[in-house]
Amino acid sequence: MQVQMRELRNKEVINVHDGCRLGFVGDVDIQVPEGRVAAIIVFGPCRFFGLFGRGEDYYIPWDCIQRIGDDIILIDKSFQRRSPELERKRRKKF
Repeated sequence: MQVQMRELRNKEVINVHDGCRLGFVGDVDIQVPEGRVAAIIVFGPCRFFGLFGRGEDYYIPWDCIQRIGDDIILIDKSFQRRSPELERKRRKKF
């Protein structure tokens, strides 16, 4: 299957592990000597209308991709969710 980068950017990434919509493909990690795609990168969600930056990006290895469809990419990877208490403590430090 041949897919161009501009076609990947229009596809939404959905995790079949928990049904979560992660966002759209933002970048691709390519191994240059071999010329193969190592992973796709989905940018994190915006914080407060983008004024306070973005959340953490999702780095999804190519092996975790289950299927690439016309408008979505299905992956199977479990992500560790931070507890709200740890988020509050982290925000208080800064």
